[in-house]
Amino acid sequence: MVLEWILLGLAVLTGALVLLGKIKRMPEGRSTLVDYGRSLFPVIMIVFVLRSFIVEPFRIPSGSMLPTLHLGDFILVNKAAYGLRLPIVYHKVIPTGSPDRGDVMVFRFPENPKINFIKRVVGLPGDHIRVVGRTLYVNGNKIQQQLLDDNHKTNDRRAYISNRYLETLDDMTHNILVRRGGRGSKGFDGVVPKGHYFVLGDNRDNSRDSRYWGFVPEENLVGRAFFIWMAWDVVNGGGVDWGRIGGVID
Repeated sequence: MVLEWILLGLAVLTGALVLLGKIKRMPEGRSTLVDYGRSLFPVIMIVFVLRSFIVEPFRIPSGSMLPTLHLGDFILVNKAAYGLRLPIVYHKVIPTGSPDRGDVMVFRFPENPKINFIKRVVGLPGDHIRVVGRTLYVNGNKIQQQLLDDNHKTNDRRAYISNRYLETLDDMTHNILVRRGGRGSKGFDGVVPKGHYFVLGDNRDNSRDSRYWGFVPEENLVGRAFFIWMAWDVVNGGGVDWGRIGGVID
């Protein structure tokens, strides 16, 4: 949000300099400040429009989405996926779509909208969601989880052993982690209200998500995560993790 204000301020400032040069009919070279405005205004406007309406970079701040996303991953978010919104005020002006079950979604945290969160969409408006132990039910249907690895080393600032499962939501599959020997996931039983979504982290025993703070309102949606453009190996002391760059998020 701070960066949006900075970009908006720079766009207004450089735009004003361009306008001043036109009003006073200043040729190039007469005013250094006006020349800077002419050079920077198009670039700033392109960045502002792209970031506000098309795509936004986001850095993964925790291990709550392991094994799908790692701490230190830098991703791109499709901001047009769930509707074009005005910057700063976030009012939707053009509907372009809505989240599907299984989407990895970035949203403004309901308890503090200044912070962006990233989780997986599990429940759509009207869905009945139950979480019992480590088992997920959607509208009474048990979500299938196929064990892939019962000795998965999870590195989330500190190492521990997890079970890795292949979970199927509708026609989409993804990996989730369940901590071996952990206390179990927090339970939940409720219906997703109209205009809201229920989200979970893929690292089920290490994610603060809708089980704890409730539903995500539609007006808090930012976009759908779709691509890893950079990865920094934070857990192992730094350095580029070349193997993760270019990964598609699903």
